[in-house]
Amino acid sequence: MKKILLVEDDVTFSNMLKHFLERHQYTVEVSYTIKNASVLLKKHSYNLIFTDLRLPDGNGIDLLKLSKDNNSNIPVVLMTSYAEVSTAVQAMKQGAFDYISKPFNPDEVLEVISNALEVKTDHTIEPIKKDNKNSSMNSNVVLGISTTSKNLHEHIYLVAPTDMSVLITGESGTGKEVVANTIHTQSMRKNKPFIAVDCGAIPKEIASSEFFGHQKGSFTGATNDKIGHFEAANGGTLFLDEVGNLNYESQVQLLRALQERKIKPVGSSKEITVDIRLITATNEDLSLAVEKGNFREDLYHRLNEFSIKVPSLKERKDDLILYADFFLEKANEQLNKSIAGFSQEVLTLFQQYNWPGNLRELSNVIKRATLLCQTEIIQKEVLPEELKTSENQYGVSNEFSTKENEKQLIIRALHETDNNKTKAAKLLSITRKTLYNKIKEHNIN
Repeated sequence: MKKILLVEDDVTFSNMLKHFLERHQYTVEVSYTIKNASVLLKKHSYNLIFTDLRLPDGNGIDLLKLSKDNNSNIPVVLMTSYAEVSTAVQAMKQGAFDYISKPFNPDEVLEVISNALEVKTDHTIEPIKKDNKNSSMNSNVVLGISTTSKNLHEHIYLVAPTDMSVLITGESGTGKEVVANTIHTQSMRKNKPFIAVDCGAIPKEIASSEFFGHQKGSFTGATNDKIGHFEAANGGTLFLDEVGNLNYESQVQLLRALQERKIKPVGSSKEITVDIRLITATNEDLSLAVEKGNFREDLYHRLNEFSIKVPSLKERKDDLILYADFFLEKANEQLNKSIAGFSQEVLTLFQQYNWPGNLRELSNVIKRATLLCQTEIIQKEVLPEELKTSENQYGVSNEFSTKENEKQLIIRALHETDNNKTKAAKLLSITRKTLYNKIKEHNIN
């Protein structure tokens, strides 16, 4: 039986919630203060912390920090009467699983708790930890709360300590280089170089020189000795972005270097032994390129010892507010501004928009809006036209303006999310409470 620590200073409400949860087969222990909760956490083990945001000796975020400081992986759900987006973002950035506002629907409580407990398994994934020596990279990592993001970080966590070659796939702008860099900084090679190369930007005439280096005078224009990318990455990680752009000759040379772990600079007779971990990325289907004869099958299998697909932004809409907040912090720092956040109208437009350019487009939109913004909050007026006129994925206004399409929209959203009302509410850009009310209003089973 799952054990929940309920932290709530309203005695009547906490007793009611305790009995409700116990009727649904949970074991519940109640605490009225953070101080008492911290004592209980040291004495007992729990599967979930369910805490009010406002407490007599602090707030739920303080308890969240306390739990994380004690290296606890217990999921934390916060409940509050003050359902502010900024507070929700702050809580989730610091590791909260979810956020629920009072008064809440009993079914909503059960669903949120069930979702949180599903994440906690016997093989809990450790969070990716920051390393001071690589803090510049880690500042680009957002640990999302969506299922797809959690799967992504699970794969990173599993493959990083190995020396396996990793092929990263995903649409343009999804952050494939950030994933590659994260793998490097979580590996045994983290104190060695990480060399990133854009294969699409290398002319085929000088590809050998770029990868393996050259000696002075080996060809016209070779006025000095040059160290190639392989030698520069020796001991560390070589990241080849858009590897599908390599011509056939370069593919042969790359395969030989990977097999023999030796390279020979252009114009030199001396071989250099290299020890690198190779990570590659592409936004195209390399297996299809193999079928068409455009990419060597033996090289493809050499690169694809382990594959990771980076989800598009529309596949992790649950993370959108976290990324928006992250990019706003970056933009404020770069532009020397202090914009506090986004209006609710802007956040709704963000949720409705399809984001074909993924995280890169979101970052650019927010940086532009931050530059143009003359107020404390980013308003609709400073967004690009394509966002102002965006519609949700169902092709109609996300405001439930007509009763005729409202019920159908809700049914389709529930179907898309396998009846997960939390996800359906986020898909429709409404609160869970509104969704539950609409389900009841339309008598949707």
